[in-house]
Amino acid sequence: VIPSNFQIRGMHTIIRDRETSTPDFVFYADRLLRLVVEASLGHLPFREKVVVTPTGHQYVGVDFAKKLCGVSIIRSGESMENALRACCKGIKIGKILVHRMEDRVMDQEIVYEKLPADIAERFVLVMDPILGTGGSAARAVKVLLDKGVDEGKILFLSLIAAPEGIHTLCRRFPRLKVITSEIDEYIDTDFRVVPGVGNFGDRYFCE
Repeated sequence: VIPSNFQIRGMHTIIRDRETSTPDFVFYADRLLRLVVEASLGHLPFREKVVVTPTGHQYVGVDFAKKLCGVSIIRSGESMENALRACCKGIKIGKILVHRMEDRVMDQEIVYEKLPADIAERFVLVMDPILGTGGSAARAVKVLLDKGVDEGKILFLSLIAAPEGIHTLCRRFPRLKVITSEIDEYIDTDFRVVPGVGNFGDRYFCE
């Protein structure tokens, strides 16, 4: 969980308010998503790098990790693509569409996938703003593992996560990291995250 402060809490208050307009929801959701992406990049490996500043002096810093890619879980995950592109210039982004079985919420079927050909050689940032039961997330991660991606090179990025979803992912994939801005209370009988934000995709993409 990224460290919280009153600014983050205030933005969550706005996007969780059912009276918030679509433009305001998108604006503050984008700000929060950028924070989640930035925080996730801090969990990637780095190496020391020495540069010379314009004053002619050395600065001992770090070099960013190479060979990254993003994978958005359609459709809500696509809302996080701009934040990732803003942080990582020219990054490749793949997509996975998971069909959720309405009568069996933990059964998920992959309907569509488009991934970089060399994804097995990359660190992968999987993006879905709401982590609920973890069923769709786990199914998407399984696709990446089947493509040869190292479990330890996968980070799952979400804006809000339910405890059930975190437990599902971490139990099945103990080397995977989950990055989120807030953990909510629980999932209700309709499989909605509580208190949640409602249907994120509808609120983000629809007027």
